[in-house]
Amino acid sequence: MKKISIFGLGYVGLANALLLSQKEQVKAYDIVDEKIDLLNKGISPLEDKEVHAFLGRKDLNVEFVKDFEEAVKFGEYLIIATPTDYNEEKNYFDTSTVENVIEQALAIRKDAVFIIKSTVPVGYTETLKKKYQTENIIFSPEFLREGKALYDNLYPSRIIVGECSKRGEEISTMFLENTVEKNAEVLLTHATEAEAIKLFSNTYLALRVAYFNELDTYAEARGLNAKQIIEGVGLDPRIGSHYNNPSFGYGGYCLPKDTKQLRANYDKVPNNIIGAIVDANTTRKDFIAEQILAKKPKVVGIYRLTMKANSDNFRYSSIQGIMKRLKAKGIEVIVYEPNLAEEEFYNSKVEKDLETFKQTSDVIVVNRMEEALFDVEEKIYTRDIFKRD
Repeated sequence: MKKISIFGLGYVGLANALLLSQKEQVKAYDIVDEKIDLLNKGISPLEDKEVHAFLGRKDLNVEFVKDFEEAVKFGEYLIIATPTDYNEEKNYFDTSTVENVIEQALAIRKDAVFIIKSTVPVGYTETLKKKYQTENIIFSPEFLREGKALYDNLYPSRIIVGECSKRGEEISTMFLENTVEKNAEVLLTHATEAEAIKLFSNTYLALRVAYFNELDTYAEARGLNAKQIIEGVGLDPRIGSHYNNPSFGYGGYCLPKDTKQLRANYDKVPNNIIGAIVDANTTRKDFIAEQILAKKPKVVGIYRLTMKANSDNFRYSSIQGIMKRLKAKGIEVIVYEPNLAEEEFYNSKVEKDLETFKQTSDVIVVNRMEEALFDVEEKIYTRDIFKRD
């Protein structure tokens, strides 16, 4: 049984804390005291079915703490899962939260060993090793879906650790032994290659979303049946019928920022596709806004800001880009989002009553159709063809 400390309790950090607490001893820290209070009461601050279930278990060895120094002194490994938002002006992830943890922890313990789970630019780990004059910084990427973060840790597609060493093997075994089936592929790589794997994986997913969205744009513009085309294309086993449901653009927290970071990492490297993936998302949102405007609505209702079912995170959701475009044309926009406490969102009224929302809206824009809207189907604008994420 190892002692593990975790810093940052968003989807990645909390999923790892609960995963590892099955067989390891875990202390989990976050700068938001209210989050720690909720977790200590067994209440999840995130919308995730498996997280809710795990917090109700009595056999897990996890303690949620507010004392940074306590967490630093505890762990054999210090897992960093703090947010790294993309800075549009610098064309670079804001990695300050990662460096803050490392600097403060090294001031307490010179021998601290860090595992970075936050998404970072390619080459970042090697830069940190030189900056802090330590080899005790390892990058191990996460491949999680919002709302299914713990599930994806329990049943991982692969486990990648950015260090080819006995220590790398030990870390990968630790994660593998806490999974349910214990048969995931394990790959040890160099740190920079592990960073590239993360960004290229997410950019490929964005590419697939952008591809089927562009197919859908063509079909809608030409009056064709997009569902039939997508079904026919997907029958080729090399392509497959997965991850092919049109949307308003790829969104969520990871794909927009990871694609932009990878494009930035291509500086002075020839490319066409990577930049086009980023641009395609903008083009798609432009097209969707035009289709809505063509209906000549006075009031457009935005049903949910989240991109998918069972998620409470709408950071970078593509629907926000649609809202901005509609408002720029003088259209009144109202929002129905149960997870919002505010009365306004981006200067748009937040309507808390669903029936009032339905009646007030001339057009209701929804990324993924839900049963609650079946009675106003004539008002709905969606590109949800297959009724799934």
